[in-house]
Amino acid sequence: MKKVTKIAQNTADFTERPKLRVAAYCRVSTDSDEQLVSLETQIRHYESYINANPDWEFAGLYYDEGITGTKKEKRHELLRMISDCENKKIDFIVTKSISRFARNTTDCLELVRKLIDLGIFIYFEKENINTGSMESELMLSILSGLAESESVSISENNKWSVKRRFQSGTFKISYPPYGYDAVDGKMVVNESQAEIVRFIFAEILSGKGTHKIADDLNRRKVPTKKGGRWTATTIRGMVSNEKYTGDAIFQKTYTDEHFNRHNNYGEKDQYLIKNHHEPIISHEDFEAAQMIIEQRGKEKGVVKYNEKYQSRYPFSGKIICGQCGSKFKRRIHGSGRKYIAWCCSTHIADIKKCPMKYIPESDFEYAFVTMMNKLIFGHETVLKPLLASLRGMNSDDSLTSIRELDKKLEENTEQRKVLVGLLTKGYLEPAVYNKGNNELLQEAERLHRQKESLVRFLNSDTQHLSEVSELLHYTTKTPMLTCFDRDIFKRFVERIIVYSRTEIGFELKCGITLKERLVK
Repeated sequence: MKKVTKIAQNTADFTERPKLRVAAYCRVSTDSDEQLVSLETQIRHYESYINANPDWEFAGLYYDEGITGTKKEKRHELLRMISDCENKKIDFIVTKSISRFARNTTDCLELVRKLIDLGIFIYFEKENINTGSMESELMLSILSGLAESESVSISENNKWSVKRRFQSGTFKISYPPYGYDAVDGKMVVNESQAEIVRFIFAEILSGKGTHKIADDLNRRKVPTKKGGRWTATTIRGMVSNEKYTGDAIFQKTYTDEHFNRHNNYGEKDQYLIKNHHEPIISHEDFEAAQMIIEQRGKEKGVVKYNEKYQSRYPFSGKIICGQCGSKFKRRIHGSGRKYIAWCCSTHIADIKKCPMKYIPESDFEYAFVTMMNKLIFGHETVLKPLLASLRGMNSDDSLTSIRELDKKLEENTEQRKVLVGLLTKGYLEPAVYNKGNNELLQEAERLHRQKESLVRFLNSDTQHLSEVSELLHYTTKTPMLTCFDRDIFKRFVERIIVYSRTEIGFELKCGITLKERLVK
């Protein structure tokens, strides 16, 4: 008889799932003591909240202090958390509210979609929204839109408050320039730094260039305001700063409706307060330094308030890296026989961030001559049909179409408001509401795309028509080019896109882009 051995039943639960690795994100919008206390409270709350759930495993706490919520790029901890999600260190995220996570609708939806694609969901406590169980993004879109509106409202209130302080002369400079310290809301001279400021102005007045001054300071190991290295740009900024004369000009920069900061070249009012604080440099020396800098700029072809070397070299500011979007800089290459080349500024700063290597200037010149000769030879088949097409377009019809689209968009918005009202009052089932709103949102997106396309056409068709007409006139009357002509290049080319070291594209001012192979 065969021997049978009984194998005991395995009672282990094969359906038991591993614990969810849960992380929390916190943010306070200012670095005041009260807000930092709030941050500490949030940190303690989430540590206990996550550890109290037996199905969760604490995966870390990410928090940003004193950083605005309107731009995700400025929030390093948020970006670090997203990186950890991509590296599969996090399964689930909890946060206080949508406004703490993002006050920009586009950023909020972009981050949520990115995390959903990674299989990671977010729970917003205040709104009681779990992105893993949502039937659509509609409610999140509405709520994040409200958060963005709140941010815009706060921004406008702050701007109004700051403007009133500009006008009354009571605005306090919290971060004064090198040479000054902020003491009780006032600018007080820092004597050790003031000596460096006087040295810089004296060197400028003696005829030294900003690069040489920066090198001297770095060689002497003099730290900058933030403890870094001196650059020519830093020196130029200091020499043009009126605060060293004791005066102060307010609102040199401004923030637009998209929370982007710009230099103020007259778009907004500015406010000058004389004798605002103790001077370091006399007005006479300051004015003399400005004249020297301006004269040096004229000699080099630098145009104030414009691209730095726009009129110095034909390619300056016009070559764009197709890999990272940075502009190309001019460089002298070769140890023996030297030649001019252009290289991506990001690649120059850090090779790892952009692989785009240098391209000899002669390659760009040859490619331009080839492209123009093709247009001269084939203007009948390229430019004439384009000109006829632009002339056939009717601006009046486009304006009528835009008005009709605006009307449809208004109707679409009203229909969505009605649906929201019906849902709030309980007259509409969530499933029906989601279906209807999804359809309306898709329609609104389609209408917006149509309108944007028409607006772009109206803004550009007149200019493009003139540019195409002039280019056609030139190519009709001109013989084939035998060498590079900088004036013709600057007249017809908007910029150059470098796709690779073997292919570039010439974006012409008439609105077309022509690709050319680089011949080695």
